[in-house]
Amino acid sequence: MSNKSLVALIVGVVVALIAWNSFYIVSQTERAVLLQFGRIVQPDVQPGLHVKIPYVNQVRKFDARLLTLDSTSSRFLTLEKKALMVDAYAKWRVLDAERYYTATSGMKQIADERLARRLEASLRDQFGKRTLHESVSGERDALMADVTAVLNRAAQRELGIEVVDVRVKAIDLPREVNRSVFDRMSSEREREAREHRAKGKELAEGIRADADRQRRVLLAEAYRQAEELRGEGDAQAAAIYAKAYGMDQEFYSFYRSLRAYRESFADKRDVLVLDPSSDFFRYLEQSKP
Repeated sequence: MSNKSLVALIVGVVVALIAWNSFYIVSQTERAVLLQFGRIVQPDVQPGLHVKIPYVNQVRKFDARLLTLDSTSSRFLTLEKKALMVDAYAKWRVLDAERYYTATSGMKQIADERLARRLEASLRDQFGKRTLHESVSGERDALMADVTAVLNRAAQRELGIEVVDVRVKAIDLPREVNRSVFDRMSSEREREAREHRAKGKELAEGIRADADRQRRVLLAEAYRQAEELRGEGDAQAAAIYAKAYGMDQEFYSFYRSLRAYRESFADKRDVLVLDPSSDFFRYLEQSKP
């Protein structure tokens, strides 16, 4: 290869490298700043194809999409000084590329760290203005709106980013408070159980007492009715006996003697000591030939 050809090749390579480094593309999902020896010369490069001076200008690109900051679970005190463990996150994006680069050197990690400190301070302030009930009930949406507004103003001013939304993922009681609440709830449930058992026992005793009373009343009524029926039966029997006696007194006396004989001699082991001239043997004597 001749010297001219070699020079031409080298020049061509240099021109190609210069041309390659003279163009850059910013996509729709990016924001960028153009630097010259570390100093910003174009603060907000729009999406598209652009030209820069090779080896003099540098391009720093940032993700312009919606990004998420997941904060660590932190302890906050409510208005009545009750502790809560709060786990939250924030949605943010780059709004001012120049300010963002100046504040963070274009590093998301630095932006997240500074935004996390601001988020914690805002949450601490807002929870400190509200009671426990307000923090976990209907006031929760208002609390998040206030945190978002405060954090967004500070983030735009300091970091050049827009905080779109802040949400609480979970609100819990600290572990020691959870144990205390659990023990208190257990004691309360045991007390309620004892009260229910006592009421049940009292109710059962009342039911048994009422059943016993009703049983005594029913038995007394049945006994009364039985006595009345027995009295009526005895009266009817007496009337029948009296009528029979009036119709044939001799036969009635004979019938009663037969009943007396049957009852007296029912047990063969019994021994009766009687006077032979007693009326008891009257019909036996008459039956002799």
